[in-house]
Amino acid sequence: MTDLDPNAALLRLMTWLSPAFPVGAFSYSHGIERAVHDGLIHDKVSLQDWLVDLIQHGSVWNDAVLFAASWRESDSGGDVRETAELGEAMAGSKERHMETMLQGNAFLQAIGHWGAKDSGFADDMPYPVAVAAIAARNGVALEPAIAAFLHAVLSNLIQGAVRLVPLGQSQGVALMAELEKQILTIAARAVNSRLDDLGSAAIVSDIMAMQHETQYSRVFRS
Repeated sequence: MTDLDPNAALLRLMTWLSPAFPVGAFSYSHGIERAVHDGLIHDKVSLQDWLVDLIQHGSVWNDAVLFAASWRESDSGGDVRETAELGEAMAGSKERHMETMLQGNAFLQAIGHWGAKDSGFADDMPYPVAVAAIAARNGVALEPAIAAFLHAVLSNLIQGAVRLVPLGQSQGVALMAELEKQILTIAARAVNSRLDDLGSAAIVSDIMAMQHETQYSRVFRS
């Protein structure tokens, strides 16, 4: 599929990955709420270390790999259902499964104005698979699409931490600026990835997500 005009692609990515787009991203902390509860994240530096681990070695890296694979499959007119099943199976806990699947399904329900799902789409899709498939079908180039997706994911987690730690908004903005290089590096790496590159070493993050399921008092759903 021919790449979309860069300005049009930028507008679509800004809309699809905006906090106002109705996928409910604001209600998920990806286990960070439990990490704050246990004192593992307590300031800007510890939050930055946590997010860098996620994007380099954890679940966010895996999402980038799934995104790239799904984009290529959809761009060639192929079927993303097997990748969707793999992405669903990789959810490490009940609420991480809910996080990726509910956001993916909400994204597909809201995306009709730009091209509803068609043949080759699963009925239920993880969030990165859904965004990637729609981006490819709309002619949005792969690397900027991954970069925008990673930016949206990290921005959402930072905004959650601003409330939970708490951090000031200025520290949250500073952290987004400092993560720009990481986002661009991982996006470029993910473009050339294959499903064999899936894998996570962010074990503590997975444990926090599991423990969050039974936390007595909480703000976020995951």
